[in-house]
Amino acid sequence: MASPSFKRILFVVNANSGTNEMDWVKEISAFFDEQDEVEFSVFELPEKCDVKDVQNELESFKPNLAVAVGGDGTVKLVAECLLQTDVALGIIPAGSANGLAKELGIPAKPEEAFQLLLQGKQESIHVIKINDELCVHLSDIGFNANLIKKFDAMDSRGMWGYLKASLKVLFNNPTMEVRMQVNNETTIIKAAMIVIANATKYGTGAVINPVGELDDKKFEVIALKKLSLSEIFKMSVLKTKHNPGKTTVYQTSSVIIHSRKPVHFQVDGEYLGKVRKIKADILPAALQVIVPAH
Repeated sequence: MASPSFKRILFVVNANSGTNEMDWVKEISAFFDEQDEVEFSVFELPEKCDVKDVQNELESFKPNLAVAVGGDGTVKLVAECLLQTDVALGIIPAGSANGLAKELGIPAKPEEAFQLLLQGKQESIHVIKINDELCVHLSDIGFNANLIKKFDAMDSRGMWGYLKASLKVLFNNPTMEVRMQVNNETTIIKAAMIVIANATKYGTGAVINPVGELDDKKFEVIALKKLSLSEIFKMSVLKTKHNPGKTTVYQTSSVIIHSRKPVHFQVDGEYLGKVRKIKADILPAALQVIVPAH
């Protein structure tokens, strides 16, 4: 597909994402004031915001490109407003992990990411609806969801904070027993973590789903039976794949998971408490995103 030409761009900025060191309004204005053919508007998310705030801005400004400036949570928020529409989603990585941005190959440097909005190509990707939550990147129950809960409460950020949180969770993460209905079969599984994967890797770089594609009509369900410190180190620091001998992968368009006990649950890096049931269904070609032309 040829590079799109966007005349009206709405930037949705989450100033609380990442380290808060960047003045994104200033950076955006400095770059796009020079683009004579582009009209743009910047909406700074309030501390307490929801989808309606973004929807109101979209209805008022009527852009043909909406850009999430933040982490995966901000991307998810903007994406919810753009499902099944002609308005494309752009991403400026400004969070702690920026999982989907890394997945799509979006540059971390602001000026390069801005340039991509003007020179990239538009592609359709699928998303997943999980318990009425939109998942654009990755969702899971068990170990990683518990880790995110711990990580959010810590002062340390980045890889060091992630590893510290991993140690706290690793030795206090009981194995789940779940009943899974997938591909017209029901199976009982014991696992430390179950991932519903739209993408292939976490923002840390840990490859969790090497067979994943964002533009097919399936997502993956990955059951990791056992996790160890060495496995976490290999996946997160060395960027190697998980041990297939300890992992079961299912490709599907729908899954229902019942847990005997309430388990930790997260979607796109947002901890959502404990649940006993997960229902996930694919929404094919539901979102238009801007990615590198190559």
